[in-house]
Amino acid sequence: LGLPELDGLEVCRRIRTFSDCYILMLTARGSEDDKISGLTLGADDYITKPFSIRELVTRVNAVLRRPRTSTTPPQVTTPLIVGDLILDPVAHQVRVGETTVELTRTEFELLVALALRPGQVLTRHDLVTEVWDTTWVGDERIVDVHIGNLRRKLGTDTRGRGFIDTVRGVGYRVGQP
Repeated sequence: LGLPELDGLEVCRRIRTFSDCYILMLTARGSEDDKISGLTLGADDYITKPFSIRELVTRVNAVLRRPRTSTTPPQVTTPLIVGDLILDPVAHQVRVGETTVELTRTEFELLVALALRPGQVLTRHDLVTEVWDTTWVGDERIVDVHIGNLRRKLGTDTRGRGFIDTVRGVGYRVGQP
Protein backbone atom coordinates (compact mmCIF):
# COMPACT_ATOMS: atom_id res chain seq x y z
CA LEU A 1 0.00 0.00 0.00
CA GLY A 2 2.90 2.35 0.68
CA LEU A 3 4.19 2.61 -2.87
CA PRO A 4 6.61 5.49 -3.60
CA GLU A 5 4.70 7.35 -6.32
CA LEU A 6 1.06 6.33 -5.92
CA ASP A 7 -0.85 4.76 -3.02
CA GLY A 8 -1.59 1.06 -3.53
CA LEU A 9 -5.31 1.61 -2.93
CA GLU A 10 -5.38 4.12 -5.79
CA VAL A 11 -3.47 1.68 -8.01
CA CYS A 12 -6.07 -0.99 -7.24
CA ARG A 13 -8.94 1.39 -7.95
CA ARG A 14 -7.42 2.42 -11.30
CA ILE A 15 -6.73 -1.17 -12.36
CA ARG A 16 -10.36 -2.07 -11.68
CA THR A 17 -11.50 0.57 -14.20
CA PHE A 18 -10.10 -1.49 -17.08
CA SER A 19 -9.23 -4.99 -15.84
CA ASP A 20 -10.68 -7.94 -13.97
CA CYS A 21 -7.21 -9.35 -13.19
CA TYR A 22 -6.51 -10.91 -9.81
CA ILE A 23 -5.23 -8.48 -7.17
CA LEU A 24 -3.68 -9.59 -3.88
CA MET A 25 -2.57 -6.92 -1.45
CA LEU A 26 0.52 -7.82 0.58
CA THR A 27 1.09 -5.22 3.28
CA ALA A 28 2.11 -4.47 6.84
CA ARG A 29 -1.08 -2.44 7.34
CA GLY A 30 -3.36 -4.80 9.22
CA SER A 31 -6.13 -2.68 10.70
CA GLU A 32 -9.72 -3.62 9.96
CA ASP A 33 -10.26 -0.30 8.15
CA ASP A 34 -7.24 -0.93 5.88
CA LYS A 35 -8.48 -4.43 5.03
CA ILE A 36 -12.00 -3.21 4.31
CA SER A 37 -10.67 -0.39 2.10
CA GLY A 38 -8.48 -2.77 0.09
CA LEU A 39 -11.19 -5.36 -0.43
CA THR A 40 -13.85 -2.74 -1.19
CA LEU A 41 -11.68 -1.13 -3.87
CA GLY A 42 -11.35 -4.45 -5.67
CA ALA A 43 -8.60 -6.59 -4.12
CA ASP A 44 -9.35 -10.31 -4.26
CA ASP A 45 -7.42 -10.96 -1.04
CA TYR A 46 -5.60 -8.93 1.59
CA ILE A 47 -2.60 -10.51 3.30
CA THR A 48 -0.77 -8.85 6.17
CA LYS A 49 2.88 -9.25 7.13
CA PRO A 50 4.31 -11.39 8.50
CA PHE A 51 3.02 -14.32 6.44
CA SER A 52 4.51 -17.66 5.51
CA ILE A 53 5.26 -18.70 1.94
CA ARG A 54 2.90 -21.66 2.42
CA GLU A 55 0.06 -19.30 3.40
CA LEU A 56 0.79 -17.03 0.42
CA VAL A 57 0.81 -19.96 -2.04
CA THR A 58 -2.41 -21.33 -0.53
CA ARG A 59 -4.13 -17.94 -0.79
CA VAL A 60 -2.94 -17.47 -4.40
CA ASN A 61 -4.31 -20.92 -5.29
CA ALA A 62 -7.62 -20.09 -3.57
CA VAL A 63 -7.95 -16.87 -5.58
CA LEU A 64 -7.11 -18.68 -8.83
CA ARG A 65 -10.00 -21.09 -8.24
CA ARG A 66 -12.46 -18.19 -8.47
CA PRO A 67 -13.82 -17.71 -11.99
CA ARG A 68 -13.47 -14.26 -13.49
CA THR A 69 -16.14 -12.35 -15.33
CA SER A 70 -15.32 -9.56 -17.69
CA THR A 71 -15.77 -6.00 -16.44
CA THR A 72 -16.89 -4.96 -19.90
CA PRO A 73 -19.76 -6.92 -21.38
CA PRO A 74 -19.07 -8.39 -24.80
CA GLN A 75 -20.36 -6.32 -27.69
CA VAL A 76 -23.17 -8.29 -29.29
CA THR A 77 -24.48 -7.16 -32.67
CA THR A 78 -26.65 -10.11 -33.69
CA PRO A 79 -29.94 -11.08 -32.05
CA LEU A 80 -29.77 -13.62 -29.23
CA ILE A 81 -32.39 -16.35 -29.50
CA VAL A 82 -33.24 -18.63 -26.59
CA GLY A 83 -36.40 -20.60 -27.34
CA ASP A 84 -39.26 -18.12 -27.87
CA LEU A 85 -37.15 -15.28 -26.48
CA ILE A 86 -35.43 -12.96 -28.97
CA LEU A 87 -33.11 -10.17 -27.79
CA ASP A 88 -31.85 -7.59 -30.24
CA PRO A 89 -28.96 -5.72 -28.53
CA VAL A 90 -28.60 -3.19 -31.34
CA ALA A 91 -32.28 -2.16 -31.29
CA HIS A 92 -32.42 -2.69 -27.51
CA GLN A 93 -35.55 -4.73 -28.07
CA VAL A 94 -36.92 -7.95 -26.58
CA ARG A 95 -39.63 -10.12 -28.08
CA VAL A 96 -41.42 -13.18 -26.80
CA GLY A 97 -42.64 -14.74 -30.03
CA GLU A 98 -44.15 -11.79 -31.89
CA THR A 99 -44.87 -9.70 -28.78
CA THR A 100 -42.47 -6.86 -27.93
CA VAL A 101 -41.63 -6.58 -24.23
CA GLU A 102 -40.63 -3.22 -22.73
CA LEU A 103 -37.68 -3.52 -20.30
CA THR A 104 -35.62 -1.07 -18.30
CA ARG A 105 -31.91 -0.74 -19.10
CA THR A 106 -30.97 -2.86 -16.07
CA GLU A 107 -33.53 -5.57 -16.87
CA PHE A 108 -32.31 -5.65 -20.47
CA GLU A 109 -28.65 -5.96 -19.45
CA LEU A 110 -29.46 -8.73 -16.95
CA LEU A 111 -31.33 -10.64 -19.63
CA VAL A 112 -28.49 -10.20 -22.14
CA ALA A 113 -25.95 -11.40 -19.55
CA LEU A 114 -28.01 -14.56 -19.00
CA ALA A 115 -28.86 -15.10 -22.69
CA LEU A 116 -25.20 -14.89 -23.72
CA ARG A 117 -24.66 -18.08 -21.72
CA PRO A 118 -27.79 -20.21 -22.22
CA GLY A 119 -27.95 -23.08 -19.74
CA GLN A 120 -25.10 -21.66 -17.61
CA VAL A 121 -25.87 -20.64 -14.04
CA LEU A 122 -24.75 -17.13 -13.08
CA THR A 123 -24.53 -16.13 -9.42
CA ARG A 124 -25.88 -12.87 -8.07
CA HIS A 125 -22.26 -11.70 -7.78
CA ASP A 126 -21.60 -12.56 -11.46
CA LEU A 127 -24.65 -10.56 -12.51
CA VAL A 128 -23.88 -7.57 -10.26
CA THR A 129 -20.31 -7.49 -11.60
CA GLU A 130 -21.45 -7.63 -15.21
CA VAL A 131 -24.48 -5.34 -15.08
CA TRP A 132 -23.60 -2.80 -12.39
CA ASP A 133 -19.77 -3.14 -12.15
CA THR A 134 -17.02 -4.49 -9.94
CA THR A 135 -17.03 -1.50 -7.59
CA TRP A 136 -20.77 -1.66 -6.81
CA VAL A 137 -21.38 -1.91 -3.09
CA GLY A 138 -24.72 -2.99 -1.70
CA ASP A 139 -27.00 -5.95 -1.26
CA GLU A 140 -26.63 -8.41 -4.14
CA ARG A 141 -30.29 -9.38 -3.60
CA ILE A 142 -31.11 -6.38 -5.80
CA VAL A 143 -30.66 -8.95 -8.58
CA ASP A 144 -33.64 -10.92 -7.20
CA VAL A 145 -35.89 -7.86 -7.51
CA HIS A 146 -34.93 -7.30 -11.15
CA ILE A 147 -35.25 -11.02 -11.98
CA GLY A 148 -38.77 -10.94 -10.47
CA ASN A 149 -39.66 -7.97 -12.69
CA LEU A 150 -38.21 -9.73 -15.73
CA ARG A 151 -40.21 -12.89 -15.05
CA ARG A 152 -43.42 -10.88 -14.69
CA LYS A 153 -42.81 -8.96 -17.94
CA LEU A 154 -41.63 -11.95 -20.01
CA GLY A 155 -44.39 -14.33 -18.96
CA THR A 156 -44.07 -17.90 -20.21
CA ASP A 157 -42.99 -19.63 -23.39
CA THR A 158 -45.25 -21.72 -25.65
CA ARG A 159 -44.80 -24.69 -23.27
CA GLY A 160 -45.97 -22.61 -20.31
CA ARG A 161 -42.51 -22.38 -18.71
CA GLY A 162 -40.81 -19.24 -17.45
CA PHE A 163 -37.70 -18.05 -19.26
CA ILE A 164 -35.48 -17.62 -16.20
CA ASP A 165 -34.77 -20.58 -13.93
CA THR A 166 -33.60 -20.32 -10.33
CA VAL A 167 -30.92 -22.80 -9.30
CA ARG A 168 -31.39 -22.80 -5.54
CA GLY A 169 -28.34 -21.75 -3.59
CA VAL A 170 -26.42 -20.94 -6.78
CA GLY A 171 -28.05 -18.38 -9.08
CA TYR A 172 -30.05 -17.98 -12.29
CA ARG A 173 -30.00 -19.28 -15.85
CA VAL A 174 -31.86 -18.83 -19.11
CA GLY A 175 -32.60 -21.92 -21.18
CA GLN A 176 -31.95 -25.52 -20.37
CA PRO A 177 -28.40 -26.80 -19.78
